[in-house]
Amino acid sequence: QVQLVESGGALVQAGGSLRLSCAASGINSREAMGWFRQAPGKGRQVVAGITWSGSTDYADSVKGRFTVSRDQAKNTVHLQMNSLKPEDTAVYYCAAQRGDYGSSRLLLPTLYAYWGQGTQVTVSS
Repeated sequence: QVQLVESGGALVQAGGSLRLSCAASGINSREAMGWFRQAPGKGRQVVAGITWSGSTDYADSVKGRFTVSRDQAKNTVHLQMNSLKPEDTAVYYCAAQRGDYGSSRLLLPTLYAYWGQGTQVTVSS
């Protein structure tokens, strides 16, 4: 049974930083992983993705501010978020693909088969 558990969400002031973590179980380390977010009243939006080998891709809105990484030994994925803005406020979800389709497909939501429950990030102005 696949389980993805996010942690690290909090209330932070604009310009601050947060580090989200996602602990994965029931999958092997060769799945590509991703982060998504959903703001109130909006659809789910891709944020970043990382292949099993460490290649990454980011949504334009977070490039240069967010960094995704993974610890293969611990089956954990992190999202380091810097220079946070109020528009980054959302529930952040960790997700895993069923396999690895390469770095060019990291930002395709339809390829993600497993999802966590989400963690709330609130950025105050």
